[in-house]
Amino acid sequence: MKNKIIIYQIFTRLFGNRNTSRIENGTIAENGCGKMNDFDAKTLKQIKGLGVTHVWYTGVIRHATQTDYTKYGIPRNHPAIVKGKAGSPYAITDYYDIDPDLAVDVDNRMAEFEQLLSRTHSAGMKVIIDFVPNHVARQYHSICKPEGVKDLGEEDNCRNGFDPQNNFYYCPGCSFSPYFDLYKGEPDPYLENPAKATGNDHFGPCPGVNEWYETIKLNYGVDYYAGKVGHFDPIPNTWQKMLDILLFWVSKGIDGFRCDMAEMVPAAFWGWATAKVKEQYPEIVFIGEVYNPAEYRNYIANGFDLLYDKVGMYDTMRAVTCGFSNASSISNAWQSTDDIRDNMLYFLENHDEQRVASDFFAGDGNKGVPALVASVLMQQNPFMLYAGQEYGERGMDKEGFSGADGRTTIFDYWSVDTLCRSAWGTLTESETSLYETYKKVLKIANKEKAVTEGLFFDLMYVNAHLDRQYVFLRKHENELLLIAVNFEDRPVCIGVNIPAHAFDYLAIPEKKYTSTDLMTSKRKTYELTKDGSLALSLESRGAAVIKIKL
Repeated sequence: MKNKIIIYQIFTRLFGNRNTSRIENGTIAENGCGKMNDFDAKTLKQIKGLGVTHVWYTGVIRHATQTDYTKYGIPRNHPAIVKGKAGSPYAITDYYDIDPDLAVDVDNRMAEFEQLLSRTHSAGMKVIIDFVPNHVARQYHSICKPEGVKDLGEEDNCRNGFDPQNNFYYCPGCSFSPYFDLYKGEPDPYLENPAKATGNDHFGPCPGVNEWYETIKLNYGVDYYAGKVGHFDPIPNTWQKMLDILLFWVSKGIDGFRCDMAEMVPAAFWGWATAKVKEQYPEIVFIGEVYNPAEYRNYIANGFDLLYDKVGMYDTMRAVTCGFSNASSISNAWQSTDDIRDNMLYFLENHDEQRVASDFFAGDGNKGVPALVASVLMQQNPFMLYAGQEYGERGMDKEGFSGADGRTTIFDYWSVDTLCRSAWGTLTESETSLYETYKKVLKIANKEKAVTEGLFFDLMYVNAHLDRQYVFLRKHENELLLIAVNFEDRPVCIGVNIPAHAFDYLAIPEKKYTSTDLMTSKRKTYELTKDGSLALSLESRGAAVIKIKL
C-alpha cells in the first residue's frame, strides 16, 4: 500500500527542553536547551503514533550563536552579527558540523546525531534535515570539513565584486557598515573588509536591521551586478562545494533535505546537483522552499520532489479559516497546481508562519480542524505539521529577539509550553481533544486507500450554496469517502449535492448504503442517487468523513 507522506517538523533545540524559566533574552544556562538525546525510543514511538512518516529535525547543522564553545575548539561568534542569544539555524557556520547546543557531550556531537538518525529509523520514520544553500553566517569557518576540502571563500579574489569562481560577492573598497551597533557589548567591533553581500540579495555594505544582516550571500555564478547573468560553464566553484556537502550528509544515512530559500539559488544548479546526488542515492527527497508559483514547474523539472504550497493552498486555507474568503476558493487553489499536485506540500504551520492558535491567526487551534481535514484528505500529496500544532500551541511568548509575534522562536533559548505539558500529562481537555483529532485524521490519511491511492472529486461546483463548508469525494475500488468540513463557529445542517458526473467518473452504483463516519464512528444509512442530495450535520469547526462500502 502506498503511504501518504506526513512530515513532522521539529525545532530540535526546543522540543525536549523542559526548563520553564523562560527568561526573555535568556542564556542557555538560564533557559536550557533541548538535546538530540531527548528523542528516546518512547518519544519517537509517540511521534510515529501520530501518523508521522518523516521527521524534519530543524537546526541540527552548526550555526552562529552567542554561546561560547571555544573550550571545545569551536570559534566564537561576534554578538553584533548573531540574531538572538541562540542564533538563527539559517546562519550556518560549518556545513560539516552538528550544532553543539544539541549535544550532551559536545565533543561527540556528530556521534549523537548518528545515534538519533539510527533511533529514528528504528522507530519506522525517515529523517529530513535542512540544507541552507543561499547564504551562510558572516563568520563562516569550517573546523570539521573533510581533509582536502577548501573552506568557502578561502580562495576567493575579493578584489572583484563578482567572479564566477568566487564563493561570495564583495563590495571592494567598502567596509561592512550596517545601520546598527557593531560592538554589542564587546570591546572591539565586528570588522569585515571588504564587505560581503548580504543573504537577502543586498549587494551593498550597509544592510538594515530588518534584513538578513547576519548572513552572506553565496555565489553560484550569477552576476547580479550585470543584471543576473549566469556564468555556469565552467562549473562554478560553489556548485562543487555544495554538492560535496549534500553527499556528505546523504552518506550519513539521512533521507531528505528541506532546502531553505531554494528559489534564491539558480535552478540550473539544482538540476545539476540533484541529478548527481540521486545517481548515487535515488531515494533521497529534495523539498524546496519556493514561493513564486511561476517557478514551481521549473524547480520540479530541476530535481525537486516537493515544494511548499504556501502562495496558494496555505494562504487560501488561512483566509478561509479566518473568514476572509469563501470555502470555494479552496477549489481554485488546488486547480492552479493540479498538474503537479503530487509535488505540492500542504501545511498550516511551520517555523516561519504564525501558529494557528495565535492571536494573529485563528486564536484557537480547534478552529484549524476544518483546514486540517481538507488539507490532509483532499489529495494524495504530502502534509507537514509543526511540533506543538497538534496541541494548539499559541506561540504568543515574548522570547527575546523574536518578540510576541505569534511564532515559536527560532532565535532564542526557550521551552514550548504545550510540549512541556504534554510530557507531564497536564494538557487541558481541549488540547487533548485536539491532539486526538490530529491523530485520527492523520491515521485516516494513511489507513484509507481512498486517500493514499484514490480518485478525488471536488463537489463545490454543484454546491454553490455552501460559503463556509467544503465538500469532496475520494474513491478507491469499492470504498467511497464523502468528506465535509465546516469553517463556521456554529453547528450546521447542510444539503450536499452529488452530480451524475461523479457517479459516472467514480463508478458509484445508485442504491442505499450503510455508512460510518470515521471521525465519530456513528453509522447512518444514505441513499445515493444521481443529482441527488444528502443531508449532513456538522459540528462547529467540525468535519465528517463518511465511509461507504459500495
